Amino acid sequence: MADKKLVEAITSMDVDFAQWYTDVVKKAELMDYTSVKGCMVFKPAGYAIWELIQNQLDARFKETGVENVYLPMFIPESLLNVEKDHVEGFAPEVAWVTHGGLNPLQERMCVRPTSETLFCDFYKNDIQSYRDLPKVYNQWCSVVRWEKETRPFLRSREFLWQEGHTAHATAEDAEERTIQMLNVYADFCEQVLAIPVIKGRKTDKEKFAGAEATYTIEALMHDGKALQSGTSHNFGDGFAKAFGIQYTDKDNTLKYVHQTSWGMTTRLIGAMIMVHGDNSGLVLPPKVAPTQIMVIPIMQKKEGVLDKAYELRDRLKAAGIRVKVDDSDKSPGWKFSEQEMRGIPLRVEIGPKDIEAGKCILGRRDNGEKIECSLDELETKAAELLETIQADMLNKAREHRDAHTYTAKSLDEMKKILDETPGFVKAMWCGEQDCEDKVKEVMSATSRCMPFAQEELDDKCVCCGKPAKKMVYWGRAY
Repeated sequence: MADKKLVEAITSMDVDFAQWYTDVVKKAELMDYTSVKGCMVFKPAGYAIWELIQNQLDARFKETGVENVYLPMFIPESLLNVEKDHVEGFAPEVAWVTHGGLNPLQERMCVRPTSETLFCDFYKNDIQSYRDLPKVYNQWCSVVRWEKETRPFLRSREFLWQEGHTAHATAEDAEERTIQMLNVYADFCEQVLAIPVIKGRKTDKEKFAGAEATYTIEALMHDGKALQSGTSHNFGDGFAKAFGIQYTDKDNTLKYVHQTSWGMTTRLIGAMIMVHGDNSGLVLPPKVAPTQIMVIPIMQKKEGVLDKAYELRDRLKAAGIRVKVDDSDKSPGWKFSEQEMRGIPLRVEIGPKDIEAGKCILGRRDNGEKIECSLDELETKAAELLETIQADMLNKAREHRDAHTYTAKSLDEMKKILDETPGFVKAMWCGEQDCEDKVKEVMSATSRCMPFAQEELDDKCVCCGKPAKKMVYWGRAY
């Protein structure tokens, strides 16, 4: 019975998906709650995933010429107020600092909800000439947004992220960088996190406060809800005009810069859990699994078993694989359950009979398959299997998304789909915000994006019947 109990403690996905999610993040020890309401502790297992995301994303940024910087976490109120749309967009979520020690501050400071205004303040002094452009900067930091409802990784009052902020000489250069970073995000989600995404543009209602255009990657979770997984914004020269960021061009005239910003956050961990997890717990893609292989010795008290387990660990480590041995005194059944619940992609089972036969058993977390492997071929076979698991997880997630992507030609049809078989709904739109508002009001769904890959499903708007301008992905979202 003891071996079963660990898994029974996780609520079934089909019974209560939200409770399943909370159970998994707690049982897998990714995070814990704190006495700071709406904020969480990243435990080692959760933070290690973020480090792997950070390292691989940062390397991709640097390949495109990005440099990392760090700006203050406080923004004076007067600075936040410079760009009207921007401050209005963030005002409800801002946390304010009013005292320094015992003394009231002359001017309130906000704890950064995002850093556009600070970067603008910095750029107006740092950029003088066309020779200073482009500036392609990024910072890894935390931001604070006073959310009413929070959920681990998906929405907390303080969260970790990266925010890129760039300045360019022309509108074309800014647009090119905006799309380039969106593509970096999409490739990263698919190749590293095994999460397929839809790339597109946000409607004006859903775009970032102060942006000319916001581009997004949208992912579909196991329960059919959408999750915005990364955004890239083109600011045009709006912020530059508000903050007076000008440069002297080659023809000796003063011009305004064009800016972009783009960000990804720790909600990617939540996305990964909800796309790949199952009723036994986490299923981690090998590229972001802190432990890719767990070696589990069977009958470990028998002579030579633990030594062999450590030897296999050392061989796999030398082959560049992240590997551990579970040499605790728990039963093998308990160890298997725990390894499954923590989402470790591959396990190596080794016992006295295996050693005698010169083989071991490899167990896949993603599909439960068990493979016999000669000890001589362990490194090669394990590395191949990790690559196969990574690819299979992406394919499985893509099949799930495609099977839960529907087409609707009327509001009734859209509502029926969202109520009975949640997922993405593709439908045509006239471009008017009234219709977008009505969809939200009638079915609690939002426009997720106007995909780059447009299809003409109908010539009429799903809402009002007027001529359609765009095909839109709609959905209920986290």
